[in-house]
Amino acid sequence: MEHLFLALLVIIMIGALASGFPVAFALPGSAIISIGLAAFFGYLFAGDPSAYFAVDGPKEWLTAGITNFRSNYWDVETDTLIAIPLFIFMGIMLQKSKIAEDLLVTMGQLFGPIPGGLGISVIFVGALLAATTGIVGATVIAMGLISLPTMLNNKYDKRLASGIVCSSGTLGQIIPPSIVLIIIADQLASAADVANTMRQTDYKILTGEFNMPGEFRVGSTSAGDMFLGALLPGLVLVGLYMLYIFVYARLNPKAAPPVPFKGNFDSKFWIKVVLVIIPPLALIFAVLGSILMGIATVNQAGSIGAIGATMMAGYRLHQGKKNAYYPIIISIVSLIPIYFLSKNYNLNIKAVDTRDLGAILIALFFTITFLASVVWSFWRSFKIEDVLKEVVVETCVTTSMVFIILLGAAMLTSGFRAFGGEELVRDFLQDLPGGFWTQFVVVMVVIFLLGFFLDFIEIAVVVVPTIAPILLAEPGANVSAIWLGVMIGVNLQTSFLTPPFGFALFYLKGVASKLVTTLNIWKGVVPFIILQLIGLGIVGFYPSLVNYLPARTYLTSNVAPPPMNPKLQYCLQEYKFAIYNNEEQTITNAIKNMQKLIPANLPVDKLDIFEEHFDNALGTFAIVKKITKN
Repeated sequence: MEHLFLALLVIIMIGALASGFPVAFALPGSAIISIGLAAFFGYLFAGDPSAYFAVDGPKEWLTAGITNFRSNYWDVETDTLIAIPLFIFMGIMLQKSKIAEDLLVTMGQLFGPIPGGLGISVIFVGALLAATTGIVGATVIAMGLISLPTMLNNKYDKRLASGIVCSSGTLGQIIPPSIVLIIIADQLASAADVANTMRQTDYKILTGEFNMPGEFRVGSTSAGDMFLGALLPGLVLVGLYMLYIFVYARLNPKAAPPVPFKGNFDSKFWIKVVLVIIPPLALIFAVLGSILMGIATVNQAGSIGAIGATMMAGYRLHQGKKNAYYPIIISIVSLIPIYFLSKNYNLNIKAVDTRDLGAILIALFFTITFLASVVWSFWRSFKIEDVLKEVVVETCVTTSMVFIILLGAAMLTSGFRAFGGEELVRDFLQDLPGGFWTQFVVVMVVIFLLGFFLDFIEIAVVVVPTIAPILLAEPGANVSAIWLGVMIGVNLQTSFLTPPFGFALFYLKGVASKLVTTLNIWKGVVPFIILQLIGLGIVGFYPSLVNYLPARTYLTSNVAPPPMNPKLQYCLQEYKFAIYNNEEQTITNAIKNMQKLIPANLPVDKLDIFEEHFDNALGTFAIVKKITKN
């Protein structure tokens, strides 16, 4: 009977969304109504409000939904979501300060003279904006206003031009820093815990043992890992887009003719190119590089991006005036000595015996000048055209939309589980022939089809928590949570392009000329949807594209997020080495005793794994002695 109310939950949700009811209320409302009706009819016909629930009752599931509300902003583990408003602020600031416009115009002049060059420049700028914003709507609108008229005026085919603008705008979905990657990482972190619980249960049933070896556990993920994993797949998509435009322009020159540059490619032009391109590239390096090198967490990188975008806006809004670049120059001049002092002197004011007071005072002076330059840039963006106010308001609106949907999805997930929906999906997937890969393909197809009707946030917060634990817990799955997240992210990118509800299509139609019809836009995005599916296949066939960069980061490395404390690392190393030297015999005996407890009836391949671990453990002491000698 509970499946009847599960169907009612889905029908109410679909009806509410189809009628245009706000998503933020449709998701939790459908869950609350379904739970309430199940409790009412259970009490009416069975004398028990819990009769029509898979487990527990309405009180427990409503409480669980409210607990899920609190977990989005209360739990320390979910502080990654703090990065969302920071990256949104960064993207809107770049768009409002017209830095994005400068990029589009300059790159169009640079690449325009070759066939399809203007379209390639739009893709290139879209990739740069994606790596500095992560906001699809702002990117599509900006390029729709600037590049679409330019391409149409230069005889570009309307369908091709529309497809270029829409597809380049959606690159912010997968190229980090991306809002959807942060949301997926947050969902997968919880999914990995659920998957480990499911594997633990299966392991106990099969072996009778309570403790499952770490070899069988599902590794979790973080927003930083997702950023690293999505970088190369994002570049693959950019390459596919550019290659398609280049080949299409060669085969059909009239669809994408060259656009001659009326000026001269002299030193003045190249200086302009450098001044326009270098700051966004520097911002990308500051944000992604700080994560990659272990200097900052994702939240800290978001703060770096927000401040960097505001400082860029400070000189762009003051362009043409004598003191336009003063704040950015002061900031750079201040950071150089701060970096030098931090590398060569002890600036820890608490370290009374080893601190260098003179260096601390000098660093304090340059820190104050740096903060002054930041305040100066914020003041400029506040005074000139009210840019800062507009950016803050739009950031609040966009962030509120994201978080309200997250909260609504938390209640919907609770209702879905109340009626056994998770078990139903799990049983369906597990009954499919072919194991993990059949399940995975079916899930990818479902997500792709849902993208025709639902927004990426709705899919990420409703579908991912349901299917991810099932896929990750599958014994035949030898995939990482990062790879699964990136694959879902690339798939979700198509939700912005697929008619009839692709948001990029609406964004472009809202700003496009009347000459560009809705049908032109729909036809234009079809090749790029196919390219995205090809990119999805490439990433699926070559998992190393996703796993390579995250695999280069580990907890004791110089690129480990969160930032590594060198002194703490040294202390831990000395502490561990002392234990290895003093307790070698005790540790060796413990390892050998544990080796005797391994059940002999395990499959040969599993026994080989255990033996390999024991050999590595026993070999640790020789490695430590070798390191200490060097």
